[in-house]
Amino acid sequence: MRLIPYVRRTEVPARTWPDVSNLFDGFFHHPFFAAAGSDRWLPAVDILEKDGALVVRAEVPGMDEKDIELKLEGNVLTLKGEKKVENEKEAGQFHRRESFHGSFERSFTLPDTVDRDKIKAEYKNGLLTITIPQRPEVAPREIPVTVQ
Repeated sequence: MRLIPYVRRTEVPARTWPDVSNLFDGFFHHPFFAAAGSDRWLPAVDILEKDGALVVRAEVPGMDEKDIELKLEGNVLTLKGEKKVENEKEAGQFHRRESFHGSFERSFTLPDTVDRDKIKAEYKNGLLTITIPQRPEVAPREIPVTVQ
């Protein structure tokens, strides 16, 4: 037989479960759950290391490069922008709308090993590619082991 503790309604029970009120906050704010007409979204981002540089690829289709802002403050790289809403009167009547629009902002903390002066950004076919070279002195080097 298992005893269930009695809690008076005026008492707050001890926290044995995670805070359920915040459980779904992040889940439904994911871009795949953004409601039509939402004014915020997050572009998908891939970060990889290639040829001694960090490469950040952000999917921002249907945007003009003038609507994309890239800023480096300290070690924080911030990508901001706004995808304009298509004029619905000119586009016709939507039966379903899954494309995202509105403003977005993503920030990434860069390691101290990057060369801040040589960062390049290129926008082509809806893909923003940011190349962040690393300083050559941080490249791994082989140390020979001698046997005596």
